[in-house]
Amino acid sequence: MATVFETRLIGNIGKDAVVKEMNKGLIAINFPVAHNKNWRDKKTNEQRTKTTWVNCTIWKKEGSNMRILDFLTKGTLVEVVGTPFAKGYLQEDQSVKAEIRLNVSKTNILKPAKTGDNASLDDYNLNEAEMEFDSQDFN
Repeated sequence: MATVFETRLIGNIGKDAVVKEMNKGLIAINFPVAHNKNWRDKKTNEQRTKTTWVNCTIWKKEGSNMRILDFLTKGTLVEVVGTPFAKGYLQEDQSVKAEIRLNVSKTNILKPAKTGDNASLDDYNLNEAEMEFDSQDFN
């Protein structure tokens, strides 16, 4: 029996996507997505927010359609689906840190970043079908 380990994340992109050329003709498109959890502190009655950053990667073959880069900009609200994993690393001060990563298999642009005071989805001349991206669409 097959198993599935997949995560769906909705959040805002924290900075514009960065393209990195890898070995063997692969390209990694990296971008961080913020997930905010809001709650009210029962003791102080203050509104609290905890932000968890997930570093997302879309893998492409060299020569693939890279149109998705036009949409992976800071502030864009996205839905990403993929396989999560944790990665540990050693910092310069020798402390160990961990990060949450997601190998993205599907991307859906929910709301593009504002380019002006009155920006809307209509400004981008996109319909819903054009705003959903599957990693296989670009290979």
